[in-house]
Amino acid sequence: MFWNKDMLFCDIHPICYAISTQKEICRRHLKNLLDGEKYARGFNAEKLPNIISKREIILIKKGVGVDPELQENKAVNLKIACGKLNGITIHPGEVFSLWITLGKITKRRGYKDGRVLVKNRVEAGLGGGLCNLGNVIHWLVLHSPLDVTEFHSHSDALDPDRGKRVLFNSGTSVSYNYIDYRFKNNTGQDIQLLLWCSSEKLHGELRSERCFPYSFELTEENHHFRQEGEKYYRVSQIYKNTIEKSTGNIINKSLALDNHSEVMYDYSLIPKEMVR
Repeated sequence: MFWNKDMLFCDIHPICYAISTQKEICRRHLKNLLDGEKYARGFNAEKLPNIISKREIILIKKGVGVDPELQENKAVNLKIACGKLNGITIHPGEVFSLWITLGKITKRRGYKDGRVLVKNRVEAGLGGGLCNLGNVIHWLVLHSPLDVTEFHSHSDALDPDRGKRVLFNSGTSVSYNYIDYRFKNNTGQDIQLLLWCSSEKLHGELRSERCFPYSFELTEENHHFRQEGEKYYRVSQIYKNTIEKSTGNIINKSLALDNHSEVMYDYSLIPKEMVR
């Protein structure tokens, strides 16, 4: 392989990629020490009384092209991770960090190879499936008054939509520890995150001490697929609406994601009427 001067160091060889990854991990550790943030570390076995938002997703997907072993391993990974996160309480002014709470992903801790997305390629990787956890947490937070402080997206078109499209059902990227998911509690009360697995589903709840005067919803506009060169992309704008409970009026509308996702499945499965 000849070196191209325009090629990134991490793309030269897998060893270079590993070196770059370790550099980013060390950089994030240092940043965490120096950034002055107060990170949530406390847990509460008692559930806070008010449910702000709740979500559940199928734990194991089945269908054509779905590797059953990677799906089973994903379920194992999610159960381990939920055991580390369930019940964490975020006090006012604190930041929740997925990786500070969860810690490193290793085989010794029981994690297995699941499906991961690397450089827009779906492949097997240790801890694969934890993006599903990121998706659930992000969905819960977007349906709350909490502030997302770090979010990384990958394609939300990994698989064909089955039934009604669910916004942020996928597309949240996480990788230890520099591709993190974080939110801050800028409210005046404690917030609790609950995550657990049943036999068939991953469950999540966001709870608080008291009710908030607002509810939240996600809406999508201009949703379609578009061909760009030889590839297809899902394109849309996803908004977060803040609704005043007493009146039902939308008092704020903010862009949650300007979506431009490469389609990662068979293009023949894209609905023709959705292509523009």
